[in-house]
Amino acid sequence: MKIYDVIIVGGGAAGFFAAINIAEANPNLSVAILEKGKSGLQKVKISGGGRCNVTHAEFIPSELIQNYPRGDKELLGPFHQFMTGDTMAWFEKRGVALKIEEDGRVFPVSDDSQTIIDCFLNEASKHKIDVLYHHSLQSIQTAETSNVSQRFQLETNQGDFSCQKLLIATGSNPKIWKVLKRLGHTISEPVPSLFTFDIADNRIKDIPGVVAKNVVVKVQDSNLWSEGPLLITHVGMSAPAILKLSAFGALELAKRNYKFNIEVNFIRLPFEDCLNELKQLKFELAKKTIYKFSQFDLPKRLWQQLVLASNLNAESRWADLSNQQMELLAKQLTKAVFEVNGKSTFKEEFVTAGGIDLKEVNFKTFESKLHPKLYFAGEILNIDAVTGGFNFQNAWTGAFIASQSIALS
Repeated sequence: MKIYDVIIVGGGAAGFFAAINIAEANPNLSVAILEKGKSGLQKVKISGGGRCNVTHAEFIPSELIQNYPRGDKELLGPFHQFMTGDTMAWFEKRGVALKIEEDGRVFPVSDDSQTIIDCFLNEASKHKIDVLYHHSLQSIQTAETSNVSQRFQLETNQGDFSCQKLLIATGSNPKIWKVLKRLGHTISEPVPSLFTFDIADNRIKDIPGVVAKNVVVKVQDSNLWSEGPLLITHVGMSAPAILKLSAFGALELAKRNYKFNIEVNFIRLPFEDCLNELKQLKFELAKKTIYKFSQFDLPKRLWQQLVLASNLNAESRWADLSNQQMELLAKQLTKAVFEVNGKSTFKEEFVTAGGIDLKEVNFKTFESKLHPKLYFAGEILNIDAVTGGFNFQNAWTGAFIASQSIALS
């Protein structure tokens, strides 16, 4: 049996971040990371299209938590202890230059996730952290269920380990959730979050790649809504307006088996205001062809599809627009209904809503309320966020606070 002071299960973002901070805060502790794969930090590698979206440039805790459909209240206190500015300072102190892009996402200046991976691997090596790959956790026994003085005994496919303090940072891992269930922890059942909508509709069939810059999307027969850019894809709709809606609506949309209707306001105007503007355009552009010249700053191809959907043709002029056609066009612009019939994963950045019940965790330390010296960080908890670096910030914050408690208690 191999004995360590601290064992971290999971060689991802939270696991490495915790291990390095533990070793820095208390160099006398022996620390090991157990990772089931042949290499760690896989989500870091693919994040942000391979550039690694380290965090998001939101520096006010009360604003930052609004990006977390689950875990917002629990993270408010922790974000006052360690948040975006601390994360950026941490990496820059270790030689990783960062930049803030226009949309607030933070990336390494290198635009290469390998920069972040190399930083972690170098720091782990410098602090003599044992990183053990191909180690899959099978079970955990606590001191209460065994006869040894060590707090935790871990059975893996490569032999047994024991430690005084244990941190689980395996992300959304059903196998590990089962292990934790046997220790008495409650698991909120996982459902997908951050997904795109599958929509088969003639209005968007032939215009993949078109972006409406600022829309409002509502799920009919619900209180769910979102706003922001909307991207037409080969299979439906994506971009922040849809991804935010999928995250905040993860539980409700799962109940509906991903079959529901959405209403899209492409121009962010009330129906009546839109109708009034169309009447004005009819007067001002009387001799112009409606189809040819896009209005309301809409992409031309999207405008043309909405015009055709309003029982108009490519030759219709503004002067010929009937009141009924005007109302149909206003409806397409402000209340366009699309039928969603399924979901697709957003790139490789699959996020799951679900995990350890947050009532069973002390968020001052990220320690289990059921088992002293057992800690959690990252997506193993029932915490998830919208896209943009927020899931990583949850990982950094939880890992850092847990590391201080582990190292100094």
